[in-house]
Amino acid sequence: MRLSVDHRTAYRFSTPQSRLLQMLRMTPSDSHDQTVAAWRIDIDCDARLKPGRDGFGNRVTMLYAQGPIDSIEICVTGEVLTADSAGVLDGVVERFPPALFLRATPLTQADAALTDFARKAAGGAAPLDRLHTLNRAVHARFELCHRRPVQGRTAAQAFAQARAPARDLAHIFIAAARSMGVPARYVSGYGLIVASGATQPTPHGWAEAFVEGIGWIAFDPSMGLCAAEEYVRVAIGLDALGAAPVAGSRLGEGNEDLDVDVHVEQLSPQA
Repeated sequence: MRLSVDHRTAYRFSTPQSRLLQMLRMTPSDSHDQTVAAWRIDIDCDARLKPGRDGFGNRVTMLYAQGPIDSIEICVTGEVLTADSAGVLDGVVERFPPALFLRATPLTQADAALTDFARKAAGGAAPLDRLHTLNRAVHARFELCHRRPVQGRTAAQAFAQARAPARDLAHIFIAAARSMGVPARYVSGYGLIVASGATQPTPHGWAEAFVEGIGWIAFDPSMGLCAAEEYVRVAIGLDALGAAPVAGSRLGEGNEDLDVDVHVEQLSPQA
């Protein structure tokens, strides 16, 4: 599948900022099932961009901008060729052993209710079957919400709600999988996602879990399916905070207003 991505992030500040320093996890990497055909990042102000890698091996771009800055827009556009691997990762460089991803974070800490849900939902089947069952159970339990996730909401807090965005559903799946002793991690990227007649207006988030003898497998509890060729994988982390598309700091007072818009389309092979 050939996918085009248009991702625009705009910040507006109530008071001009003296300096901006941001890490952009907005560039996908090649793998056996994903080839980046074209990709670029454009900034609408005078800024320095420096490519690199973070601790997990994600491609990052460091952004440095000197003020005064009252607004900034980051525009990411590109095309990616994908293939269906039934969610199984291949050709991805792993910097850490799977056991690292058993580590809970404040956003992915399971409480008693979530642990009990995982135990009852997954049952006693084989590891891969348990994860598929858990993925479907999380999907069935919640109504998918397309609004921007609530900052700082944990998996346990999200589990108590009736509706949740994709990020929170991924956190719930990760927390549940880890409670069963299965390494799991967060993935940020893009998806050709249409649910309840609405497209995904923000970067997408899902999960990966490790199964011995198979490797890492991508699960999207917002769809109840494995992530396949409709997805563009960009970054991984222990949780969404560690795989956030934009992270950094600013020097200056006042408030900021954030606007994000994402469009993902399937292109014809001749496009």
